[in-house]
Amino acid sequence: FAVDMITARLLLSLMMPVLLDAAAPPRRPNVVMVIFDDLRPVIGAYGDTLASTPYLDNFARGSHIFTRVYSQQSLCAPSRNSLLTGRRPDTLHLYDFYSYWRTFTGNFTTLPQYFKEHGYYTYSCGKVFHPGLSSNNTDDYPLSWSAPAFRPRTEQFMNSPVCPDKEGILRKNLICPVELQTQPYKTLPDIESVAEALRFVGSRSRHSQEPFFLAMGFHKPHINFRFPRQFLSRFNLSQFYNYTEDSLKPPDMPAVAWNPYTDVRARDDFKHSNISFPYGPISPLQAAQIRQSYYASVSYVDDLFGKLIGGLDLDETVVVALGDHGWSLGEHAEWAKYSNFEVALRVPLIIRSPQFPVAQTKYYHGITELLDVFPTLVDLAGLPKLDKCQSSQELTCGEGKSLYHQLMGLGRADEHVALSQYPRPGMLPTKHPNSDKPKLRNIKIMGYSLRTDIYRYTMWVRFHAQNFSRDWHDVYGEELYDHRLDSGEELNLVPLPQFDDVRQRLRRRLMEMVGS
Repeated sequence: FAVDMITARLLLSLMMPVLLDAAAPPRRPNVVMVIFDDLRPVIGAYGDTLASTPYLDNFARGSHIFTRVYSQQSLCAPSRNSLLTGRRPDTLHLYDFYSYWRTFTGNFTTLPQYFKEHGYYTYSCGKVFHPGLSSNNTDDYPLSWSAPAFRPRTEQFMNSPVCPDKEGILRKNLICPVELQTQPYKTLPDIESVAEALRFVGSRSRHSQEPFFLAMGFHKPHINFRFPRQFLSRFNLSQFYNYTEDSLKPPDMPAVAWNPYTDVRARDDFKHSNISFPYGPISPLQAAQIRQSYYASVSYVDDLFGKLIGGLDLDETVVVALGDHGWSLGEHAEWAKYSNFEVALRVPLIIRSPQFPVAQTKYYHGITELLDVFPTLVDLAGLPKLDKCQSSQELTCGEGKSLYHQLMGLGRADEHVALSQYPRPGMLPTKHPNSDKPKLRNIKIMGYSLRTDIYRYTMWVRFHAQNFSRDWHDVYGEELYDHRLDSGEELNLVPLPQFDDVRQRLRRRLMEMVGS
């Protein structure tokens, strides 16, 4: 009997670690969210044959790619605050850079805050929230982050004259390939941010019971196009002359839909080019140079993305990579963002999760919004589900849908639509006020854009900034594009009577989604 007792105790001692492991709740995954600034899907994994993105392409091979993902507004602060709160710009009442939602609209819970309140250590590197008033000049610390957000010290020089011209004079250029040793502190902001992100990941103990949520925000490919010169050599300038056939504004595009790319015109290497305002065009050489430099900027941050991914344990980490909005590269003869067109709103979204491993890239073609990221990451981390907002007064909820069931292979996405918007100070493009980036007090018109599986329908209506209301009877422009035949959104179908039924149906749906 004594021998049996000794044997039983020995067996119990050997089995105890296994029993404890079985009883303990599974460790939640770490989560890394990577945001690229102004990134349209110029990525090899998205089928772009001009792109040089080997690290994103390699990452995509074990990931889930959503091919039709749309920003809620093609401007940094409104898009990021929408993404990070899970609410539309109309809910936040933020369409510019100059208000903080917690004090201006409501003390809404953010994505990193939700993780922080559920046991995660949260940390921000680089440009995650837009800096300044729209994030309380603190990147929403301490509510969203467990420690102050990291801002690279070279960020202060982003709009300084640091681009040497042929005479060695420092300029504020749009196109700015550089040698690192000539730059302040001999580095660039995104290089600093990735180094800090890797330091942070390395500092977190592998056996720590506290998982982390890391947000890494790249500044590029946002202008100016300042990147290490060697990335320019990956692209032959001749490839970019015939990128699009557009050289003039499409005749049936409403004037209110046009963005005159004022920030491009203001740069030292473009402001003396005598580009006609507001419609241009830019010369073929300058157009090709902008495109080449945009692609080189993407290649530069792809290289840094590879360094970041190399420092992560992908078996224990959910990773999502996305852009905050797109950027026009001469489509409709427009440049930059500031519009409701596909090229300004469509972004990449790549999700990799140890819960849903795939041997090769899995593609999803349903309509998706950046609003969907918040509830999706909550589900992938196994946190309590994020409630769907029933009213604008709820503090912790989201207006998007979780993509979790799609990742599981359940549910169809065909019925979903995307809603985006952009403000204007008037019917015509203007320098003062700046019709690309109007301040709230100057907004007189709001363009609402509905993207369905087949169509994009956009309606520009009177907007009252004093009480955030709109007058649906006061219409300044309508656009309808059929993506089955016109993926470039060149032919506005509104003037054609045979599309009137479609237009009316989409108009009613848009008005129902937006409300009064």
